[in-house]
Parts: sequence; C-alpha cells; structure tokens
Amino acid sequence: MEFGIFGGQLVPPHILKAVKEVEEAYLKYKDDDVFNKELKTLYRDYANRPSLLYYAENLTNALGGAKIYLKREDLNHTGAHKINNVLGQALLAKRMGKKKLIAETGAGQHGLATATVAALLNMECEIHMGAVDIEKQALNVYKMKLLGATVISVEFGQRTLKEAVDSALEKWSLELDTCFYLIGSAVGPHPYPTMVRDFQKVIGEEIKAQILEKEQRLPDYVIACVGGGSNAIGAFYPFIENHEVSLIGVEAGGMGLETDKHAATITKGINGPIHGMYTKVLMTNEEISEVYSISAGLDYPGVGPEHSYLHDTKRATYVSITDDEAIKAYQYLSIKEGIIPAIESSHAVAYALKLAPNLDENKIIVVNLSGRGDKDVKQIAKYLGEQIID
Repeated sequence: MEFGIFGGQLVPPHILKAVKEVEEAYLKYKDDDVFNKELKTLYRDYANRPSLLYYAENLTNALGGAKIYLKREDLNHTGAHKINNVLGQALLAKRMGKKKLIAETGAGQHGLATATVAALLNMECEIHMGAVDIEKQALNVYKMKLLGATVISVEFGQRTLKEAVDSALEKWSLELDTCFYLIGSAVGPHPYPTMVRDFQKVIGEEIKAQILEKEQRLPDYVIACVGGGSNAIGAFYPFIENHEVSLIGVEAGGMGLETDKHAATITKGINGPIHGMYTKVLMTNEEISEVYSISAGLDYPGVGPEHSYLHDTKRATYVSITDDEAIKAYQYLSIKEGIIPAIESSHAVAYALKLAPNLDENKIIVVNLSGRGDKDVKQIAKYLGEQIID
C-alpha cells in the first residue's frame, strides 16, 4: 500500500495491465526535465499560474479574529484547480501514444478541463457524467460539447459521481490500447492518487512561497473542501512536514450527519474498497451507501487514500459543513469580497467563517478557493426559492 494500509491496485487483471502501463509511464516522466519544462510552461502560459494569494481584508474585518487569505484557483483557465492535473495527465497520455481521453465528472469542472486540454492537444474526448449532475451543471455540459467532447449521460444507480466513475472505468476497459483514463481526483488504483497529488501540489507550493513573501511566516491553518480530495491534497502536501500548520479538510454534511443525506466519508465512513483503492468508504452492510450533497463535486462515497492516511495519523483534521452553511458562505463571500465561489469551495469558506472569529488576530488562515461559482448560480437560486430568467 502507498499510504499505510490505504491505496493499492484493486482492479481486474485486464484493467491492471493498463494501470501498470500508466504507472510505468508516470515513473518514467515524473522527473523528466523536458516533460516538466513543458508542463510548467503550460501552467504559466495556458492555465494562468501562479494563481493569486489574496488577503480577504473585508472578510477578515467583518469576522474579527484571524487573517483570512484566499488561494484563487478560481482564476485558473476553466475556473478551477482541475486544469493542473488534467494538463499533467494529458501530456503523459500523449507520450504514451494514446489518442483519446476518457474522464468522469461530477460538478463538471474536471470534465470541462479535460475537454479543454483535449482540444488543445488535438485528442478525442469522452466525458461520463451522472444524469442528475448533468441537470445541475447544464452550463458546463454545454461548454464540454462546445469544446468537441462527447458527453455520456449515466442513467443507472444514483446517476451521480460514483456511477460516472463506474461508467468511465467500464468504457476504458473496452478501449485500453488507444484510450487514457484521466481521473479527476486523488482516487483510484495506484499510481493515480499519487500522480494527481503530484500534479496538484503546485497549489501548496505556491501558497507556501506567497505567504512567506506576504507575512514572512507560514500560515496557522490551511483549509480546503474534500470530496475525492484533489484540491485539498494539493494544498496540504507541501505543508505535511510543517507540523505548526494545521490542515483541515471540509466534507459535505448535506442535510446533517444525523441523516443519511450527506457525503462525510472520513467522518462517518469505514475502511473498505472502492474504485480500485482501499480507503475510507460510506458503506452499509458491505454495500456502498447512497450519498448526497448540494454540491455535485462532493457527493462521492469514497475519498482519496492519502486523506484516509492523514486522518488516521492525525496529521490532518476533517470536519463537515451542511448545505445551508455552504450556501450562506457562498452568499457572504460574494457580498463581502465580490468573489462568487463554487459551492464546493463554499464548504471550506463556511468552516473558515466559523473558525476565524475564535482565533487571535495574529493567526493566519489560508482557504483554498478551488473553483468559481458561476456554474452554481441557477442551482443556488433554485435552492433559495428565486428564479433566474434566461
């Protein structure tokens, strides 16, 4: 296992062969100077990196207590952190001679990033997305199609992110020679959780350099939302050895942990297998539980195995935020800073709103603002009983 008891390659033999091919290619190129130079150039010139570290002065003053900084992944090309990982994996797929990218998506940001990079690199693209999420994220679906991607509506099960992963894995198994499965989060069989983390750790590396420049010291807290957990592990990883920095992952509490309408995997889950990995999973009687969140990007019944490891070793703390709390944070940040966050990111913002007033003013919080919220406007308006006229 890669992360204590967590991780592994729990897949059938025919898929294991393809996974091993990915692993071999990643080990070959991850320290390759030419590969990394090309990736860094794309980060800078295409993805708009480094993303800004913004001191949220209005928010800080309104709350009292700790200083709050926002890591502006929402300003990346395609509007989220997803582009970091997609560029890395797509370049790897090119070097492996693959012609087509297959991906799953929940909130649509990973699908959008994959479709974007497929267009850039002149590759075919197929996105699997649950029918429920397609309805929630119609704008991103249209963008994917505009970029030339085929969007497959997944109609079985809960018709959300878990089923999208199942569908994408099944399709990949039929086209292993020509296709590359571009996983969107730090989940799945090894090497995917490690590989995704390594492509996302640019977030935390930038936070560290930027906060040292602005404050001449490291932050006291780094906070990020956790579904599968790629934005969070990217923000956390460069700080793991800095034990004075508290790492806080925020899961989807949905309608409350006392209900079955949540996706708080680490908080309420048990150790078990899902999607080729051994990790923490929401399960009932050895069956994967149905999960819920207003956020299409957080309603996943598993979590990246490195997050399970960080939890069990007590290096990171995991909490939950309800739909109501996330929506209030969505509105509050919009009003206070003129920044409309993704509903996923709003979970992290909501926990910062709780934490900051209880800390001294010499404390520093960095919130990873993993995506922008234009994709969620209609859904939020509907939740609030308002109407948007097209």
